[in-house]
Amino acid sequence: MATLARADLESLLRARKLDRTLTTALAPLDPYDEYAVAPVGVAALDRSLGGGLPRGQLSELIGPRSSGRTSLLLQILAAATGRGELVALVDALDTFDVASAAAAGVDLERLLWVRGHVMINPGLCRDVNPRAVEQAVKALMLILQAGNFGCVVLDVADAPGEAIRRLPFTTWLRLQRILEGSQTACVLVGTEPMARSSAGLSVKIDRAGRGQKAEGRGSPDGRFTGLDMELHVVSAKGHLRDGVRASLATQVSPYV
Repeated sequence: MATLARADLESLLRARKLDRTLTTALAPLDPYDEYAVAPVGVAALDRSLGGGLPRGQLSELIGPRSSGRTSLLLQILAAATGRGELVALVDALDTFDVASAAAAGVDLERLLWVRGHVMINPGLCRDVNPRAVEQAVKALMLILQAGNFGCVVLDVADAPGEAIRRLPFTTWLRLQRILEGSQTACVLVGTEPMARSSAGLSVKIDRAGRGQKAEGRGSPDGRFTGLDMELHVVSAKGHLRDGVRASLATQVSPYV
């Protein structure tokens, strides 16, 4: 079944002229190297992470709306493509803004964007959201099985919590088994914790400024130029590491 799924993905990539992902490999990764990481590109956060996000593990980026969550996600993608890596984004809500990504430094030529759709108010169609989230997870599995991606992101931020909670815990175990020993840093983006592997991390974003929205920075002419935010790194066992105050220079809206 996995072989057929990979063949389908390879066929789709060729049809979209993205088959370079099948032949472009990253440097070999020692599966026993616990220090293999993917730098985020934010100095203060990378120091707290021990160099970056662990490769071959599930990690999480957790934060409420207006916390700077999207800005940090774009920074992660920009850092990876800046290193010449291929990245993939499974966008369950179809909220990814291409212009903001380009302005943040993401090399769109190195990005595989899988678009989904989740209804915020499904009305009588109660099964729509769970099915959409399940499809996004299946797409994530196919991409991870294909390999050769430096960073793969599943963005289910703002998806209904019920749809996320309906996923069986074994889902995360299967994802971790696929990732083990690989060169891929997999990031789950949401509003609340979903799953952490034994070596994975959660980066929790708190609203900066004493409970307010992430503080925006602007130029004298009124243009928005970046965000200041509070970040906390939590290990898989719930151990709180250093709290970090980080600044991101970005062109995205301060309200995402």
